[in-house]
Amino acid sequence: MTAHEPETEGLTCREVVGLLADYLESALGQERMRELEEHLAGCEPCRAYLNTYQRTKALTAETERVAMPEEMKDRLRQFLLRALSNDP
Repeated sequence: MTAHEPETEGLTCREVVGLLADYLESALGQERMRELEEHLAGCEPCRAYLNTYQRTKALTAETERVAMPEEMKDRLRQFLLRALSNDP
């Protein structure tokens, strides 16, 4: 057990990190959600990670998207067509 692993029989920090995307999308079952929230309640490093994850997700959603230049679209299209035509 690492220094930041809480001494519980529930989820490990590694497992919590792996479930955060589903947690934020409310895609976990009730039992798994309860286990994750129980872990978060007793684990400051995982709460900090969750806060960073949420902030990163929010900042990414706020960024402006840049349109791909037409030349690049054409080159990508040609590359994909060549790659698909060589597919067995």
